[in-house]
Amino acid sequence: MEARIQNPAVILDASGAIQQLYKAVNSGGVEPAVLELVHLRASQINGCAPCVFSGMGNMRRMKESEERIGLVAVWHDAPFFTEEEKAALALAEAATRLADNPEGVSDAVWDGAAQFFDEKQLAAIVMMVALTNLFNRLNHTTRQVAGQAW
Repeated sequence: MEARIQNPAVILDASGAIQQLYKAVNSGGVEPAVLELVHLRASQINGCAPCVFSGMGNMRRMKESEERIGLVAVWHDAPFFTEEEKAALALAEAATRLADNPEGVSDAVWDGAAQFFDEKQLAAIVMMVALTNLFNRLNHTTRQVAGQAW
């Protein structure tokens, strides 16, 4: 596979703005590993190979175990995730699978996450999901290739 064009964020010089959003997300008080789990799961759902590739690499750099990295896709049934991480993953899934569920993020999912995260942290998780979905769509549309830097 070959990319159709260079990543649109680079072409349109949007990288600075996106980096500011990432900076805001990372200032939300959520553990970086939780944000990376959210990123990886949303990317898996959307089938975005470049984002899954980068998410796995980021998790490895964070010294996450291969079990945790490999089982994010089946986190519901894997014993490697805390209740807090599961709540963040459930929120990420619900916010990513909007087409599968007209209700979107249910009160039960939101309340489950709110048990572990305060308002600022919830905002950071929601923003991470949104940024991930943005990149998933950019990468899919332009056929970006996993492992290739922009």
